Amino acid sequence: QEKQVLEDLEMPLARRGAETLFQEQPQTGNQYLEDALLRSYLKTHLPPKVLEEVNQDLERFGNLLLTKIKPLGWECELNPPVFRQYDAWGQRVDHIVTCSAWRRMKEIAAEEGLIAEAYERKYSSWSRLHQAVKLYLFSSSSGGFNCPLAMTDGAAKVIESLGIPGSLKNAFDHLTSRDPKKFWTSGQWMTERRGGSDVANGTETVARKQPDGTYRLYGFKWFTSAADSDVTLTLARVADAEGQVKQGSSGLSLFFLKVRDEEGKLNSIQVQRLKDKLGTRQMATAELWLNGAKAELISAEGRGVASISNMLNITRIHNVIGAVASMRRMISLSREYARRRVAFGKLLKDHPLHMQTIARMEVQTRGAFLLLMEIVRLLGLVETNMASEQDQLLLRLLVPVAKLYTGKQASAVVVEAMESFGGQGYMEDTGLPVIVRDTLVLSIWEGTTNILSLDVLRSLTKSQGQVMAVFFSTVQKKLELASSTAKLERAVKQTRDAISSLVQFMQAAGSKGAVTVELAARDFSYALARIYAGALLVEHAARPDASSTDIAAARRWCNQELCPVAAELENSSYEAEEALLDSALVYEGSPASS
Repeated sequence: QEKQVLEDLEMPLARRGAETLFQEQPQTGNQYLEDALLRSYLKTHLPPKVLEEVNQDLERFGNLLLTKIKPLGWECELNPPVFRQYDAWGQRVDHIVTCSAWRRMKEIAAEEGLIAEAYERKYSSWSRLHQAVKLYLFSSSSGGFNCPLAMTDGAAKVIESLGIPGSLKNAFDHLTSRDPKKFWTSGQWMTERRGGSDVANGTETVARKQPDGTYRLYGFKWFTSAADSDVTLTLARVADAEGQVKQGSSGLSLFFLKVRDEEGKLNSIQVQRLKDKLGTRQMATAELWLNGAKAELISAEGRGVASISNMLNITRIHNVIGAVASMRRMISLSREYARRRVAFGKLLKDHPLHMQTIARMEVQTRGAFLLLMEIVRLLGLVETNMASEQDQLLLRLLVPVAKLYTGKQASAVVVEAMESFGGQGYMEDTGLPVIVRDTLVLSIWEGTTNILSLDVLRSLTKSQGQVMAVFFSTVQKKLELASSTAKLERAVKQTRDAISSLVQFMQAAGSKGAVTVELAARDFSYALARIYAGALLVEHAARPDASSTDIAAARRWCNQELCPVAAELENSSYEAEEALLDSALVYEGSPASS
């Protein structure tokens, strides 16, 4: 013992100090079993027989995530795709090399029916919700494979919406297969050199009709996610006999193409390079030249944007799934870390300020989760022809609202959660920065916040205001369920006051002109998200078996500013003069100001 003490004293100070720095890694268990809100939601809404089967499936899947899928996801992160343009003999091959874990993820996605579940409709309208929950659990452990699944689901949806024509029956069967050997994934090639969401003016790809009725596509796709997919949907302009094309959205048509032929050779496609992205590095995103790629026209000519809208609807819902999943994952890790990490003489969980911070993130995540569940519930009704006209209008409004709001929520929550680990949160090998990086794309992909805010306004215009009447009546019905719950009285009043403020804003904005409406678009969308999520939280907390935490979450959500658009209108933030001042503030001191 004396000898050991002497050796310890002789140990270099730096080494002794480092040994005391090691911290216990947060360990989470079965994600499904540890998600109280998810389980209470399913118990409340699913029919008993469906609940019994789904519960068993999700518990089993939760164990699979823990033991097999999570390690594969980390392997995907450590072994990102590599682009090999030439072989050893100088022949151009344009081969995107993915790791074995990525390929295994594809097999698991098929085996688990992560796409098939929604189209088999074993549980009628609840099948879509079952699929969404599995994707929600899968997302943060998927090593980025949730992205190709989003586009695969979207492609299947487009084909189904077209009535599954004979020429696409084989493709639909592959996209929705549970057989790993048959399962295909799909890309979504829309962004071109001009980039951005303005596909109507940014799409330059030309389609030339061939004698056999097929088309050859010529153009440059600047950002193609999941470039290793089997098939893809893409937009192009059909050239007439003189080689001329029609500009604008009415000149766009939708095409289906296989990425490779039967021999495995690229379909007259050249890979320019892989994109060097901030996050989602596990997935191959590429720049592609289409040099006569053989394709099939699947929309009516000039109806490409309308036809691909079904795909965008699905991929935006997947975006919401990813956002809520990343928030839930970071909070799960953060709360576990708080049980293990000692600072200033006590565990982090015993520091009130630390727990308040995590609790605030938890409230945001709960609101986002219920918003997601509401959307997939409505989608399930629409897909099984059980939806009313009001349900359809509400879904059209809530998809862009939820996508834009949860994308911003997720970015804020994951950064805050990373901070809760202190310096460890910034360390690459903890895996926490991966979640942060992969989350930051969610406010950009499938439409930025501003683009989607304008889309929300279009849904109002298209329905001639009907959608807002449905929105208000639905919220009021949910609030009425809590009218006899004393502890929710204040939350109900706050939400009703917010509705009144929103109505007043809409009346005032109607006489203000287009500039005011556009300037208010983002705050207006935020108000819709906060009010609706508040109503969902109140509804969930009004259940007979609701917990004290359900009530606390609803009350805390409703304590925030639920209708920011009304407050900003009072501040004259949407006047034309303010728009001029916006530019002056931004460009003061810039060469542009002169």
